[in-house]
Amino acid sequence: MPTGKLEVLLVGCKGLENSDFLVNMSPYIVLTCRTQEQKSSVASGQGSEPEWNETFVFSVTGDVSDLSLKLMDKDTFSADDFVGEANISLEPVFLEGSLPPTVYNVVKDQEYCGEIKVGLTFTPESNQEGGAEEENFGGWKQSSYIE
Repeated sequence: MPTGKLEVLLVGCKGLENSDFLVNMSPYIVLTCRTQEQKSSVASGQGSEPEWNETFVFSVTGDVSDLSLKLMDKDTFSADDFVGEANISLEPVFLEGSLPPTVYNVVKDQEYCGEIKVGLTFTPESNQEGGAEEENFGGWKQSSYIE
């Protein structure tokens, strides 16, 4: 399984259903990669088309197959509202190294409820120590043994 650093560029959302009746909602995102969780800033009063342009970094080790994005609406006097979620498979970014900002569907109760735009970059952990040691200190390729 890949080991390294996953960089997530959270661009913004479009077409979200406004969960507040009197004012524009103030959405934020909870990003989860296996056991690591990070939160975006709250896009105060930006309503159904918030923009963040924030970057988050996760350490990838072991069996990580997707990134979960949960959209929430910050409420002052009551519990925050769940707006929807998107699950992004990480297999393509592990293969390609990076994916430009791409639009993913946001769903709630298995129904489409907007879009989220996210860019991904994966930097594999380099194992240069072992490789460099082999190159610099010989091996069968650099042997000067002559019969």
